Amino acid sequence: MSQSNSPSSPQPPKRIAQTIHLKPSSVPEYERIHASVWPSVLAQIKDSNITDYSIFFDEHSSTLFATFKYVVQDWEGDMRRMRENAEVRRWWDITDAMQESRVPGATGSKDGEWWTGLAEVFRME
Repeated sequence: MSQSNSPSSPQPPKRIAQTIHLKPSSVPEYERIHASVWPSVLAQIKDSNITDYSIFFDEHSSTLFATFKYVVQDWEGDMRRMRENAEVRRWWDITDAMQESRVPGATGSKDGEWWTGLAEVFRME
């Protein structure tokens, strides 16, 4: 039996990886606030169909590396709803001030691409 690509067919999760530079002076505060992320922000992440979300930190390059799975097929709609959430926007105002985007012309999370997306070159399950 072959799999259909119809909307009713379950799609495998989309795996996403991103990086951004964390200002060295912001490391302690960034770690502190991520130890207790606001419940409204966590709820919006889940409501935006994001699962298995982790952020790692490389202290040698001051790079944050995020990875997560996106489990539905309306990425633009889900990201629009996330950007429209006032509490998420307040959270981004705080965290964006601690980061330096590598995306040319980036002005902040709420205005578009802020983290740099990475291409997957290998996976083993």
